Amino acid sequence: MDQRVPGEPIMVSPPYPSTQPPHENRAVGYALLFVATIIWGINWPVSKWLLHELPPLTLRGLPGVFSSLILAGFVLAKGQSLRAPRGEWGKLILYAALMVGFWMGLMGLSLVHLPASETAILGATIPVWAAGLAWPMLGEQLSVLRVIAIAMAVGGVVLLIGGDSISVSWEKMPGIAYALIAALLFALGAVLAKRRPIALRPLPGAVWQIGLGCFPVALIGILFEHPHFGGMSTLGWALFGFSTIFQGAIGYACWFAALERLPASTAAVGTLIVPVIGVVASAISLGEPLGIPQIGALVLTVTGVAIAARS
Repeated sequence: MDQRVPGEPIMVSPPYPSTQPPHENRAVGYALLFVATIIWGINWPVSKWLLHELPPLTLRGLPGVFSSLILAGFVLAKGQSLRAPRGEWGKLILYAALMVGFWMGLMGLSLVHLPASETAILGATIPVWAAGLAWPMLGEQLSVLRVIAIAMAVGGVVLLIGGDSISVSWEKMPGIAYALIAALLFALGAVLAKRRPIALRPLPGAVWQIGLGCFPVALIGILFEHPHFGGMSTLGWALFGFSTIFQGAIGYACWFAALERLPASTAAVGTLIVPVIGVVASAISLGEPLGIPQIGALVLTVTGVAIAARS
């Protein structure tokens, strides 16, 4: 399965023929992939901390709008065009809604109810659900390995639900539901993008999808959450800038540059470091629990994603 899904990715399946990257570019590709995944992993506790300063939809949508503008400038500086063919706008809007808008909004709401580490683990299940959806939608065989991958991901979710007391578990249910719905919708968008690719180069396609997906989330947040930007601390603005510049612009620029040098399946497996970094960074920076349920769920999910990406 041509899976291009990082921890918090945009999946664009351009109709250009793929080529094996030259050997000398592999090292650069791995370095770029490493930078992107480290940034995305760290952004999970960053987003959780920002909830003290901004409401969830605002903090998830607004940085993405600014990131798309920065990426647009980067694309133009490279001499590429941002123009999308007229017949591609329907797909762009649909994929932006599934893989960006709902992802950003629902994951922001999930962070309200869950620790950042557990949200990162649930978000990392995207490739597993995509592998399952590819069976009825793309006719890809649901092999034994894919069934095992789905079972392991479900096992990880069960561990997160039942790892604590019943009362705490029920308190987590809204957050788990938001995260799983976000992951499923993202997987649906990924499979649809594979079935009907966008006739646009990856980076310009990402600019449009990030912008189109994040703008309504940010608008809803500003209109209904009434964020108080004047009351934000210096640290809050610094973390907001990190989400905008590093998580959004630099992270995606490194990701797509890595895809130009590495096979997509290799890049997808490489992003398994995202939930690992997210869990560890959340434990260190936020003091979130890192016990048997979290470690067990992380191991099950990461292993299941690796199997799904390779099956």
